[in-house]
Amino acid sequence: MNKVILSVSAIVAFILFMAAPAGMSFAADEAAPSSGDKKILVAYFSLTGNTREVAGQIHKLVGGDIFEIRSIKPYPTEYNVVVKVAKKEISDGYKPELLTKVDNIGSYDVIYIGYPVWWGTFPPPVKTFLSKYDLSGKTVVPFCTHGGGGPGHSFADVSELCPRSTVLDSFETLGNRAKDAQGEVSEWLREIGRI
Repeated sequence: MNKVILSVSAIVAFILFMAAPAGMSFAADEAAPSSGDKKILVAYFSLTGNTREVAGQIHKLVGGDIFEIRSIKPYPTEYNVVVKVAKKEISDGYKPELLTKVDNIGSYDVIYIGYPVWWGTFPPPVKTFLSKYDLSGKTVVPFCTHGGGGPGHSFADVSELCPRSTVLDSFETLGNRAKDAQGEVSEWLREIGRI
């Protein structure tokens, strides 16, 4: 898990997050038209902004909609506390309630799912997201950021929660390289036939 570094933008995002009413529902933010005749959603969870950065790079290249997975209860901002909380939640199989939801998940054909690697897998809000929605028949494309330990078993865990989906080859990068990962992201998307 990457070390938490708060920036002004992170503080502003946190304040906006705290001001949103519980249970708020959002349609995914729209951007460029989806490529081809496939409707695309780029969904991600990000604590420090690294995964958000990669999600934005993917979104610029593939188009479609982008959606941030957020839990009602925010995670602590102090690194050691987050590590402890994450370990317990993952160990307990905890699935937190999400603040935001995708109202029209059935309309998407391709869903990119991004997250930072926590204890060798994805964070609990991503588990909630993948468990909550029926992604049968959809193409699921995982991507992750990490602090040097690699993706762990997170890609296999995505496949396990999406047994009736086509799960494509995944992308990983170091969190501290996220801002400079555009070339790697482009190469990966070409390799899996997405651009």
